[in-house]
Amino acid sequence: MRLKNRAVCAVAAFLMLAASAPCFAQADPASEPAVLAVAKVLPAVVNINTERVVKRTVRDPFDDVYAQFFGYNRFRPREVRQTLQSLGSGFIIDPAGYIITNQHVVERAADLKIHVTAHDGKTYRAHYIAGDDKTDLAFIKIDAQTDFPFINLDDISPNLLGQTVMVVGNAVGYGSSISRGVLSAVKRNITVDETEYKDLVQTDAAINPGNSGGPVVDLSGRLVGIASAKMAFTPQGVPTQGLGFAIPADVVRDSVNRFKQVAMKQGKLKGSPAPAEPSSARVEKLFGMQLQDLSSELSDALGYLRGRGVLITAVEPDSPADDAGIKRGMVLYRVNKSTASSVRQVDEVLRAVESGANVEFTIGIIRARGENHELAALTLKAR
Repeated sequence: MRLKNRAVCAVAAFLMLAASAPCFAQADPASEPAVLAVAKVLPAVVNINTERVVKRTVRDPFDDVYAQFFGYNRFRPREVRQTLQSLGSGFIIDPAGYIITNQHVVERAADLKIHVTAHDGKTYRAHYIAGDDKTDLAFIKIDAQTDFPFINLDDISPNLLGQTVMVVGNAVGYGSSISRGVLSAVKRNITVDETEYKDLVQTDAAINPGNSGGPVVDLSGRLVGIASAKMAFTPQGVPTQGLGFAIPADVVRDSVNRFKQVAMKQGKLKGSPAPAEPSSARVEKLFGMQLQDLSSELSDALGYLRGRGVLITAVEPDSPADDAGIKRGMVLYRVNKSTASSVRQVDEVLRAVESGANVEFTIGIIRARGENHELAALTLKAR
């Protein structure tokens, strides 16, 4: 009897493993939380290239010898202008093109020139607005009249020890670089190159030259902090590994609010639009979905068909979307009878929808090679 029971259990276990095997085989990298988080924040991350012209006084070294013998200098010291270039990262925090970065990336000097390269490869001029040496944060703006994707500072990460974090930025000149690790500690005080930093968050995710000013985010795409420094050696000269530090998101948010007040007093925010809610706010409010435009580059990276739909980057638990089985990584193709071509267009379609109304969404995934079309028409009731 015992042998029979054992045989039945063994067969049952085998069937369970066999049934679960296709699930593992069908796992889609495009739906991984890390991939979706990067897709959400990467369009707002920029590479920053600065040129600073500094003045130096130069003297002929042989002139000092001449003065010892004859009592006077033959030539007056010459003033020369030297151009210094630096690379860094930053990210847009407002659709009008306002950027937060490290102060040491764009610290002011005579004839400061700032060039910003967006994720789509376009390069813009930018100008310095305000900065703070104490927090090592600076506020700059792109000189262009257009709407930019941005990272929302109203929803930041709780910064829990052990949570997965990712550093996004211009590592050693390689734009859109991603490194991954965990949040190792909070409220760290360190000194790097005679600069003292306080209350930083620590991570073992790689922070390289050029990452300074770039975002550190969690798996939901929420801001953890701004990559600021790494410690290669202890004060005693002992080499270290995995010691990167970031300015916490709450400090960044408070500094941005302060910078905006300063800039407004100086008249530098005159005519600029106020920070707007994300254009997907309507669909998020009514149905619990967060959306992002599906660019050609992002479509190729995910293996999706180009030029079709908008990406679903987050689904609120217990929302109408969650109840209908909608998942992160799926694509929204139609809203009622309208094709979903952009997040803004979806928002316009839903503008007249009120609570309690039924809306039909066509959702799924269309692969680039025309295989595995998985589409479903779902009717959701607005909450």
